[in-house]
Amino acid sequence: MQLHELRPAEGSTHKKKRVGRGTGSGWGKTAGRGQDGQKSRSGGGVRIGFEGGQMPLYRRLPKRGFSNFDFEKRYTCINLDRLQDFEDGAEITAEILKDARIISKIEKDGLKILGNGEINKKLTVKASKFTKTAIEKIESAGGKAEVI
Repeated sequence: MQLHELRPAEGSTHKKKRVGRGTGSGWGKTAGRGQDGQKSRSGGGVRIGFEGGQMPLYRRLPKRGFSNFDFEKRYTCINLDRLQDFEDGAEITAEILKDARIISKIEKDGLKILGNGEINKKLTVKASKFTKTAIEKIESAGGKAEVI
């Protein structure tokens, strides 16, 4: 079989329904929208959650609480495999990562190292938080994970 001989399986594809292309097509005149009404008009229809003028469900239900985002923890997260670019024995901090353009900004609560990827260099990583797998992988490579 050659690339130019490839075809979709029989019955797996359908022709696009072309509406509004004359009465002979079966989808002419009103084009499947019915005779009259809001939904038959161009740009017609109602917004999400509209219930015909009845008070919508999202307004009938009671609201509770308040989320104060001032107390939200925000970390700049980075995976372990991004640290492979540094030479063996290097000390890595958030500022060094920013200078190397690996991260664009340091969030208010600092840097968090995630355990995705592999690392095989002996690095000293200083960050605000580490995941368990990140600590295990850094220490198994002979490096140190320091919480600052």
